[in-house]
Amino acid sequence: MEKVILIPSEGMLSEFISILRKTGYSDDKAQKIAEIFTANSLEGIYTHGVNRFPRFIRNTRDRYINPDSEPTLTHASGSLEQWNGNLGPGPLNAVFSVNRAIELSDKYGIGLVALANTNHWMRGGLYGWQAAKRGYVFIGWTNTIANMPAWGAKDPHLGNNPFVLAVPYGKEAVVLDFAMSLYSYGKMESYANEGKKLPYPGGFDKDGTLTDDPEKILESWRTLPIGYWKGASLSLLLDILATILSGGSSVNEITARKAEYACSQVFIAINVNKLQNSPAIEKEVRSIIDDMHASIPVNDETSIRYPGENILKIREESLKKGIPVAGNIWDEIQAL
Repeated sequence: MEKVILIPSEGMLSEFISILRKTGYSDDKAQKIAEIFTANSLEGIYTHGVNRFPRFIRNTRDRYINPDSEPTLTHASGSLEQWNGNLGPGPLNAVFSVNRAIELSDKYGIGLVALANTNHWMRGGLYGWQAAKRGYVFIGWTNTIANMPAWGAKDPHLGNNPFVLAVPYGKEAVVLDFAMSLYSYGKMESYANEGKKLPYPGGFDKDGTLTDDPEKILESWRTLPIGYWKGASLSLLLDILATILSGGSSVNEITARKAEYACSQVFIAINVNKLQNSPAIEKEVRSIIDDMHASIPVNDETSIRYPGENILKIREESLKKGIPVAGNIWDEIQAL
């Protein structure tokens, strides 16, 4: 089991900025990207924060990501726009797309930005928080490389295609962010690095046996879809919609390349202030959350939480004590 060290957020941010600048990013882009990776790490999403940073740098050096690219508009029709990400940094393209969807929703009530030819957006929930804390409902998803079998199949032809749904809640938000596989590959890698089993079986080994051993699933690439056949079907439809709405690449086209790049993504913002019942929305959401919190836990150790509720607690603790990072990951980052 790898030793865990605690890194102050300021130190992590500074290290990220320095490496990004040396990798060809402008000062402004290096700052913004570093802030995204640090924020994800602060809030406990290490799989798409500090743990993912070395791969982001390698993909930039291998030219799968173009540090200088900016998204360009390819088509507009009212509240719907199609953009080309031009293989720019996925997190920056995503932030741009959320902001543009919000601008469209201010005009039309709803805004949809479909983005082709972009890169991994890292943590999708970040963009849900970005929109919902500004008072907008957010729906978004991305396709990926093929890393999950269709239900009943042995080999992967579906992506785990992360999906995000976010709703404003007071000064914070209710944010659902999940892949179509029960565990993301990043999460399974984390469990494997820590020498731990998964809490629940998360896929099949190479012999087709359901297992909670992350290393065996990482070897077989046979992850378990959420809801079994339902998750597999949802994955397929998300890929179809991302592809046709953006005019970009599908899962099978992405998979045919040497690495996961040129993904297709969808960003939808809804301006709830334009709804007839907008004055009552905050009260209704609070009532629903309060009712859920009144649930009877199955045991004293169980806490009933809405999606994203634990984020603020994790962030506060990380700011106070430092961000926990596996020693080998931090060594790899410093070596960059």
